[in-house]
Amino acid sequence: MIKRDTLRLGSVKPVQSFVARDGRMTDFQRHILSEMWPHIGLSLQAAELDVEQIFGRRAPLTIEIGFGDGRSLLAMAQANPQHDFIGIEVYRSGIAKLCAGIRAANLKNIRVFCADALEVLTNCIPDASVQQVLLFFPDPWPKARHHKRRIVQADFAALVWNKLQINGCLHMATDWEDYAQHMLAVMEQQVNWENVRPTTRPLTKFENRGQRLGYGIWDLMFRKCHNI
Repeated sequence: MIKRDTLRLGSVKPVQSFVARDGRMTDFQRHILSEMWPHIGLSLQAAELDVEQIFGRRAPLTIEIGFGDGRSLLAMAQANPQHDFIGIEVYRSGIAKLCAGIRAANLKNIRVFCADALEVLTNCIPDASVQQVLLFFPDPWPKARHHKRRIVQADFAALVWNKLQINGCLHMATDWEDYAQHMLAVMEQQVNWENVRPTTRPLTKFENRGQRLGYGIWDLMFRKCHNI
């Protein structure tokens, strides 16, 4: 069963950061997921990953949280074969689409978790091992009473900081201005982050939709400056 992504706010009961809505899967998607998962799938475990063993090399590592249909992850992996990528997604239909792209392009530098993103970061990713963490178009939870469900909170920022290497970056994007302001406010309250100008970013499904609807796009990037 797919676990729901949560925000762990101290001893308070975890708050879900999304609603589990796994779309219908076609027979082809079920087949490609079954075929590819043994090769690209990662599982939650008590011990941290040996990233070099998983990919068979030492290379810069990027993690994308909530990759949707995988188009941005595929584009980055194809453009940067010298880098390794781990995607985290809870919707199997999106993972199946990514699997089809991986097989078509014969990519060897992508691995995937179908699990709670915060559990993955907390339990599976070694500290100071990641060059980039990407969070593109997370659920904005626009109603004020739901803002506590937004994944970008102080605890999230602290967790990502621990996983990044020095000078590693957290890159976020949203098409909700209020969420962009929330992201900025959360990050500016943290220590040892530097607000930097984002570089180019591959287009995502949600950005395409937003552009069609005339939405603005806000990119925020913060760099891990130094150890506390």
